Order: sequence, then C-alpha cells, then structure tokens
Amino acid sequence: MMINTNEIFSMTQANRNFSKIAHTVDQTGEAVVFKNNKAKYLVLDFEKNELMLDLTDNEKIEIVAKRILKKHLGAFKELAK
Repeated sequence: MMINTNEIFSMTQANRNFSKIAHTVDQTGEAVVFKNNKAKYLVLDFEKNELMLDLTDNEKIEIVAKRILKKHLGAFKELAK
C-alpha cells in the first residue's frame, strides 16, 4: 500500500483535530494515523471504498483466516506434529 505523506497524521493530531483528518479523507479517500511511529489506523471514506463493503462473509472470513495463519504459523506447525 502506497501512503501519500499528505495523508499521514500522528495520534496527537487525531486527538486534537480530527476534523483535519476527516477533511483529508474527504479529499483523498483515506488517511493513516501513526501511533508510536508506526502506522496504526487507516481512516477510509466508505463511499469511495465500496469494494471493502462488497465482500461476502466467506471472503471476510478468508482474509481473517490468512492473517491469523500468517501471524501464528509457528504455533500451527508445532500443533501439526
């Protein structure tokens, strides 16, 4: 995912002036909020990102399952022994 530097905000900025983030999302469709110098939150405009809403339940489950498998692959391999 490519992040435009104009769409990056700190958690402090989000707490103090969320309307600025909302304005950026209105213009660009998204913004990223960093916490402890790491990308933590993605703020999206639902109207501009309809693809996210059009996922079936099975597609959503598949996405989550892949994330869990990737995160805990070592544990799953150990359990498979």
